[in-house]
Amino acid sequence: MYVSKRISNAYFVCERRPTLTSATETCPHNFAEMLPTEMSLKIFSELDIDSLCSALLTCKLWHHIIEDSDHLWRNHCLTVRAFCQQEIDGDRQYGLSWKVTLVRNYRRGFLKSEWLRGRYSNIHSADELLDRNMCSLDVETWGEILEAELER
Repeated sequence: MYVSKRISNAYFVCERRPTLTSATETCPHNFAEMLPTEMSLKIFSELDIDSLCSALLTCKLWHHIIEDSDHLWRNHCLTVRAFCQQEIDGDRQYGLSWKVTLVRNYRRGFLKSEWLRGRYSNIHSADELLDRNMCSLDVETWGEILEAELER
């Protein structure tokens, strides 16, 4: 038995093969493989970091497209750079890729932005931070956080 499926103004004919556990459809053509790489890159460039990482794990094709395209990570890295400029500039001067630079600095940038926004302003002891996702921060970062706290 064959069934037609419409996906984005294109019709795909899929063969329906029943299995022992359930009746499922299997497509002989993977639409992701039929999509030009440039189109995939355009779609991936619209994703946030979490979604991009999820897409990276979806299939081998997407993994290769995302891994091989440094510019997909660049925009996200530049966003984190707003909070970790010195670290990101240092990593880039050292020759690290945008993806590696982002992975190294994403959590640090997120944590720094949370501190600067005052999320941890009412912490009274280190014990209150134990269940939080913390990482090391440099002296300049702590100076910025202290200045922000003093202005509050």
